[in-house]
Amino acid sequence: MKLSVFTVSTPDLTPEELVQAAREAGLHGVEWRFKEVPAEVAGEAPSFWRNNLCSIDPALSDEQILRFKHITEAAGLEVTSLAPYLNSLDLEQTEQAFHAARLLGAKMMRVGAAGYAATTPYPELYDNTVRYLKEAERLAKQYGVKGVVETHHQTIAPSASLVHRLVSHCDSDHIGVLYDPGNMVYEGYEHFRLGLELLGPYLAHVHIKNAAWTRTGTSEDGTAEWRCDWAPLRDGVIDFRKLVGDLKSVRYGGYLGIEDFSGQYTSKEMLHHFAEFVQERL
Repeated sequence: MKLSVFTVSTPDLTPEELVQAAREAGLHGVEWRFKEVPAEVAGEAPSFWRNNLCSIDPALSDEQILRFKHITEAAGLEVTSLAPYLNSLDLEQTEQAFHAARLLGAKMMRVGAAGYAATTPYPELYDNTVRYLKEAERLAKQYGVKGVVETHHQTIAPSASLVHRLVSHCDSDHIGVLYDPGNMVYEGYEHFRLGLELLGPYLAHVHIKNAAWTRTGTSEDGTAEWRCDWAPLRDGVIDFRKLVGDLKSVRYGGYLGIEDFSGQYTSKEMLHHFAEFVQERL
């Protein structure tokens, strides 16, 4: 297994700083965040989802996007994936992202699954997402980039079994799964090996981060109240030694991509710690 970084988790680094830091930490690839930074937040302190300095703006020209390919490869790294935000299931935005992914030489790109807020019935969201994924599969073939659906809380794909239900309508050569056990602490946990065995050839990429539940108080009727938050790799719910063992059991040989939101370390320290942490468990 090789190591990569999703640049959402390094918001204070410029792209040039990020690729050098990743190389120095011994990583092998970069998963670029594909999202604009709104002008109104540009003066804020860097943050994961607002003023993220390590993002590719979808409005950039082809020449400007190619800069990210060149700086990544100049550092001896691979563009592992492109990660847009497509849960609106917008096909025009999806094709725009596939075009950028091909320019970058990325093998994978994150595609969407409908969000779930208990306002629209699941069967309707499921049908809409399957129709979208069949179109995404067509685009994946056209652009030569695999689309991957992430296991993510507050979507209709929070678990391995529910994401498999979606992607099983598609060819695993073109549509796969980004398995994110950290998200599954929030919602969607299933035994790792069971889920990985179910996904089979659809397993395309794995994110590494951790989370934990904390009791926050007691409601008026005496029921315990809980909150889930991101946690350092060593302090959350996930047993990564077990996760790595289960990945080995299904012969997974792809990337492990860090997406640490705990804030325990600076971005550069986080990359070094991630590499050491995983190497201890491989």
